[in-house]
Amino acid sequence: MNRRPSLLATAALGTVAAVLLTGCGGGDGDSTGNDKIAGADTGAETSASPSASAAAAADRPKIELPSDLTYTFDWPKTGDEAKDAVLADSEQSIKAVDLAIVNQDALDKAYLFYYEGEAAASTQKFIEAYVEAKARATGAYRYYDAVVSVSGSDSASLVYCEDQGKAYDMYLETKKVDKTAVTKNSYVLYSTQLQKNADGVWVIEKLLSQRGSTKCQP
Repeated sequence: MNRRPSLLATAALGTVAAVLLTGCGGGDGDSTGNDKIAGADTGAETSASPSASAAAAADRPKIELPSDLTYTFDWPKTGDEAKDAVLADSEQSIKAVDLAIVNQDALDKAYLFYYEGEAAASTQKFIEAYVEAKARATGAYRYYDAVVSVSGSDSASLVYCEDQGKAYDMYLETKKVDKTAVTKNSYVLYSTQLQKNADGVWVIEKLLSQRGSTKCQP
């Protein structure tokens, strides 16, 4: 989780791993921390071919976000059932973190549906920073250059880029939007390790991120 606004940068830095938050061009340098905000690159646990019936069996949470917060996922389907399932659940996991921030609830059930272990713990701290600041994200996020790898029947990894250039922090009490200029730090490289659980859901167990990565620059 490397999305942070200027005000929350210090609080969130080094405590959250990849999920969501804002901080468009803001943030300073790369964040590193082994299972949280960090460098980039990971392997994960996820399944090789979640069937349609397995995917349907999981009662995924409904995620509804404010209309001023939008997402573009420029990662078309691969044609591989397992890889496409990883991408689909990863999209929902990203939105679920922002939903927790919108709800100002660091234990929101939607994101806990998609995060476990170290990733869940670091993401909770990340959300708490926003709750304490009474802030949330607004604007538009774009995700691209996704690379998915599936190992065995229940492990996977996903590496992708995030463009925060048009995403900002908004303070709930004043509705003030903290707009920052677009810089190299507006682009973040994420690496997640996932595992397919008994319900056929690809959950994130570890998350690393690198702000300003050359791999994600336009």
